[in-house]
Amino acid sequence: MKNKSAFFCQQCGFESPKWAGKCPSCGAWNSFVEEKVTKASNKNDVSDLWTEEKKETGKAKSIESIVAEEESRMLLPDEELNRTLGGGLVQGSVVLVAGEPGIGKSTLFLQCAMQWQGAKTLYVSGEESAHQIKMRAERVGVKNDNLYLLTATDTNVIFSEIKKLKPQWVIIDSIQTLESSSIESAPGSVSQVRECAAELQRFAKQTGTPVCIIGHITKDGNIAGPKILEHMVDTVLQFEGDRHYAYRILRTLKNRFGSTSELGIYEMTSQGMRGVTNPSEVLLTQHDEPLSGIAIAAAIEGLRPMMIEVQALASQAVYGTPQRTTNGFDLRRLQLLLAVLEKRGGFHFGMKDVFLNIAGGLKIEDPAIDLPIVCALLSSYEDNALPSNVCLVGEVGLSGEIRAVNRIEQRIAEAAKMGMDVIVIPKANAKGLDTKNFNIEIKLANKVSDVYQTFFG
Repeated sequence: MKNKSAFFCQQCGFESPKWAGKCPSCGAWNSFVEEKVTKASNKNDVSDLWTEEKKETGKAKSIESIVAEEESRMLLPDEELNRTLGGGLVQGSVVLVAGEPGIGKSTLFLQCAMQWQGAKTLYVSGEESAHQIKMRAERVGVKNDNLYLLTATDTNVIFSEIKKLKPQWVIIDSIQTLESSSIESAPGSVSQVRECAAELQRFAKQTGTPVCIIGHITKDGNIAGPKILEHMVDTVLQFEGDRHYAYRILRTLKNRFGSTSELGIYEMTSQGMRGVTNPSEVLLTQHDEPLSGIAIAAAIEGLRPMMIEVQALASQAVYGTPQRTTNGFDLRRLQLLLAVLEKRGGFHFGMKDVFLNIAGGLKIEDPAIDLPIVCALLSSYEDNALPSNVCLVGEVGLSGEIRAVNRIEQRIAEAAKMGMDVIVIPKANAKGLDTKNFNIEIKLANKVSDVYQTFFG
């Protein structure tokens, strides 16, 4: 054995023989931490702990000789989780799930493991005791004899139990608590997280067993640990939402086997996480009377159309520089839309505080909600409410024109299903659109001034 010390960047995992003020890889300042690294004369092969046979040495093959086969997937009992994974859990895949403390990561996967009766599952916890996990499992109200709990942090112990049980699904809670005997450093350090993730990845690929890893996030909202952790896994999911509210959003950040624009919506209840199959019903607020500054948008996240409520407030600035505050929308995009209204429409937003909120805690990047945001701003500016049965969709250009958006048929169908009477769409989307197929009045708009004359003129 030979001990040595190395310096690792806490942001990206870059290794340096000496301390440096600025990381040459990611540019972060004061991010290097000294860690002790143990190098053995003969490297310990952890694959001996889960397999009896040595893996054959890889040989180069012609690409034409390789047969392309579709990945076999395992359908989970949670429809929202299947959607974010791209249609199910791929065998041999490694899934990383991160989120704020107390948002429901452990509850979601424990509940899914309890409901999956047909698969032998091993739930490894390095943060909680078996009694704490049992108390959480009792809230779900489902019994499962194929679910096994293991409270351990040493990877050698974990792989020894895996060799005995031969589970079909492994859940690790969490990667920051694991430690490998081949690295002499504290759990949660860059070298330990990297080595433990590498061992889990080798296990998943060699045995074909899917592994779900629960991870932490930093105060900046990034996934804790080295950046290489996200490159090593196949899928990265992030749990979003305020833990003081009931609704949670599971968003896909990376997926080698599916789309990265999918999301799942959950509601936190006393019995665990409940998937929301129709998010439009929970995202739309029912008002007794029309209120100014509110517009309904037909947005699409992934493959799912949904109706969301956009709330805007424009008030006279009394403290000098006007404020621009957004929740769930890009602040720079809001400033762009305000500049368009100032230049093309003559509305003096430069002396007003502007506040924008996407109801339900969603973060929307769909450019089709530009027109609803503009109408919500104009509604608050004029203090004139939009009709509650009107839905809007369209991207706003710098000249004040309304540009075409994709998948307009799905947006119109969702608006009609939610009981909307009128939908405003870009005029460019009218080509090839059969309006007789929809039970809703469709209005065409070419410029923002046309919409203003229709509702506020």
